[in-house]
Amino acid sequence: MSCMETAFEKVLAEISSIIKDTNTSLSEDFYKTLLKRLVSFGYELQEDDSWILCFTAQKTENHIKTVCNTSSLPNELFYKAVDMVCGEFLFAKKQTGNLELANIDIDGAIKQISEGDVSISFVDGSSDEDKLNAFLNSLLRIEEGDLICYRKLKW
Repeated sequence: MSCMETAFEKVLAEISSIIKDTNTSLSEDFYKTLLKRLVSFGYELQEDDSWILCFTAQKTENHIKTVCNTSSLPNELFYKAVDMVCGEFLFAKKQTGNLELANIDIDGAIKQISEGDVSISFVDGSSDEDKLNAFLNSLLRIEEGDLICYRKLKW
């Protein structure tokens, strides 16, 4: 078993022990997908990441559930929620000075996306800080229309 697989398993085991005592609709599969997504960005999992991952996941889950007025995360928002949690997590790590930029792939960071006549602008010639901010914003951004179609009315 490689060092990366060991860290993955340790973080996942710690997350499992944390979430068993919480009121969350997020499954272990959600957290597996979340960890794989972070690794796909080049992030190296640390054993002490478990608590902040659980916190940001439950924060994101509660936000979506509140906006949609549902008791669980809609299945169709699963992957958007994963990206939002990744964005929240990486942003928290950045704000506390605990994010190593060397491993994160930000070269293809998107600066702007337009829908009418499809226009995509990449962050070129910008500092790594600007590229990271654009990358985090793309992860954190959720369109109102993505949530509104799952909204249930309160009576």
